[in-house]
Amino acid sequence: MRSPGTDVVELLRDLVRIPSVNPLSGEDASVSGEAACARAVAAHLHELGASEVTLPEVLPGRPNVLAHFASDGPPKPRLLFAPHLDTVSVSGMSIDPFGAELRDGKVHGRGSTDTKGTMAAMLRAFWNVRELLPRLSHEVWFAGLADEEAENRGAQWLVDQRFAADFAIVGEPTGCDLVHRHKGALWLQLRTQGRAAHAATPERGENAIYTLAAAALAVRDRLIPELSREVDDLLGSATASLGLIRGGRKVNVVPDWAEAELDVRTLPTQQGPQFAERVIGLLRDAVPGLEVRVLRSQPPLHTERTHPLIGKLEALGSRCIGVPWFCDGSVLASAGIPAIAAGPGDIAQAHTADEFLAVDDLRRGEEFYTRFLRSLAA
Repeated sequence: MRSPGTDVVELLRDLVRIPSVNPLSGEDASVSGEAACARAVAAHLHELGASEVTLPEVLPGRPNVLAHFASDGPPKPRLLFAPHLDTVSVSGMSIDPFGAELRDGKVHGRGSTDTKGTMAAMLRAFWNVRELLPRLSHEVWFAGLADEEAENRGAQWLVDQRFAADFAIVGEPTGCDLVHRHKGALWLQLRTQGRAAHAATPERGENAIYTLAAAALAVRDRLIPELSREVDDLLGSATASLGLIRGGRKVNVVPDWAEAELDVRTLPTQQGPQFAERVIGLLRDAVPGLEVRVLRSQPPLHTERTHPLIGKLEALGSRCIGVPWFCDGSVLASAGIPAIAAGPGDIAQAHTADEFLAVDDLRRGEEFYTRFLRSLAA
């Protein structure tokens, strides 16, 4: 990466050129993992004058970047800036994923929107206010987080280390609006057991796919209507979607097993074991013998708008919004760190075959973070 003071567009292009594909995407190991990106960002933070820049390993070979800027006077509240380092798969992209081509007023490449654009804008904002940083009302921290695109283990590492902050801005493409509420996720595996038989005599077996089909209909006809009964003023109702199905062994064998994976997006009032038990109970009532296993339970995010730093951000022209997707913010908030997601770009462009970030949006992000930091000057 280029030295501090580099224009934000070139800074983003440098970041895009460094592959940081999450290994759980199944990509070749030569282009997978956050380590190279983490090292580059750490070196950049050193040059910016950050203190105690470290690369703690979250998983083998997969570090976070953690740093802070020295503050004058007595201890101050901590303000954490937290973009993620990893990207999703580059499979099926229609452009060079790491070419960082600047064309038609856009930076093209994997991660340009999600979420290296927010990272470049944050780093550039630190440079813009470098002389003010020690005098701000808050001590500024930075955490480049690993594994957001899979299991949020970078954010969970912070929580497990009992990292404390008084407010966190998680880097995500929100059009510089303030995501203070988002849905959580409950991922379930549904599995049915049958009895194998020759397909020429299917009456001698028990077809597990037919039973799983009944479970799928229960999701559509019973679970989804039940979830629609509760409505959040920002998020709407919870949703459910069957996203994966598999089963059987051969076309000429009655399948003795079948399974599906179900994605339920939850409201702030629908979390914890009791809600999961309610969903599982409904499905088992509809399909006796259905096996259900919780694959993941991600909490929703709900940070009160009354937080004073949200008020400062609103005063700069940003709106408080809710979104159906989830991010590292909910992991931090569940550990007592008030968090929002905010940054340049549009989530609709994330994970796409031709991912890009408009230069105008990127510069707006730099200005957004810069103005916010300056508003904290004592």
